[in-house]
Amino acid sequence: MASSVINQRKRYPLMAYNFRVDVGSVTMRFSEVTGLKREYDHVTYRHGLSYAEGEDITTYRIDKYAAITMKRGTVQAQNQLQDWLDARSTKSMDIHLCDDQGNQVVTWHVAKAVAVKFEAPTFSATSGEVAVETLEVMAAGVKVQHKEFDEPTQ
Repeated sequence: MASSVINQRKRYPLMAYNFRVDVGSVTMRFSEVTGLKREYDHVTYRHGLSYAEGEDITTYRIDKYAAITMKRGTVQAQNQLQDWLDARSTKSMDIHLCDDQGNQVVTWHVAKAVAVKFEAPTFSATSGEVAVETLEVMAAGVKVQHKEFDEPTQ
């Protein structure tokens, strides 16, 4: 028995090249996004009688900022990345992984992102490569949201 297209989409991995990044209310296109992860700082402390009782108390609920690197081709008259760095503001981000038709399937929501480093492209007269600029942000509060597939009704 042949599987339906919906069942195949549920079981096969998504292609990583089809993604979109929303920073605040602005949609930006990047050629590469790396470092997206969620971590907690591990804080261990002892209470006042721990020397006698030998009890450690540990909590894990402090979001740890992680570096996310985003690269894109340099385009004339578009300086959103540099403006974000200059503004020194915290923004929310959504990185959407899309299916073959451009529909959002998985979204990584970043609650807090602060631009910390902007890197100009490498200039070389001997290469024919595209000029790529890099923005590094420190991000925390990452949550993953998966879209559910609905079976078409007939």
